[in-house]
Amino acid sequence: MTTYDLRRLRLRSGEEHREAVEIELEPLVYGGQSYEPLPPTVTANLTIDRASGGTLFRLRFECRMVGPCYRCLGEAEFREKIVADEYQDADPAADEELRTPYLEGDLLDLSAWARDAAALALPETILCRPDCAGLCPQCGRDLNLEPHTHSEEIVDPRWSVLEQLRDKL
Repeated sequence: MTTYDLRRLRLRSGEEHREAVEIELEPLVYGGQSYEPLPPTVTANLTIDRASGGTLFRLRFECRMVGPCYRCLGEAEFREKIVADEYQDADPAADEELRTPYLEGDLLDLSAWARDAAALALPETILCRPDCAGLCPQCGRDLNLEPHTHSEEIVDPRWSVLEQLRDKL
């Protein structure tokens, strides 16, 4: 877990601090599947702007995750440039929406923030390639490697009563 100690900064209102930081990324579990960050540590640009009403945090980094494809279960890769902003109001009694959940005292949890920002950037379906054919619904073989069709039609046994009725009519 990577944290950043804000006590070492002495920012006054209107000042900005920029720094390159190394962040340990944690694996994401998305749709019941685990996506591993490669590499597990990334270099990010952290910007901290102090304003009279609070502090604005900005994190920029490139994220690469590897895990199973949604259609064929082969290896899929997701790569995205992440830009995440968080705000911390100077008033401790401010609404929850004006307070970042990643700041605990004077420690900013960069790992959790980076993980959540990467999770928000994930596409709905992570595919090994845009035209992935997936798995055959009848035999389970990878249709990307073995494109095929089945000659016999398999009828769901739950419809057998309706099949019999159709034959009578």
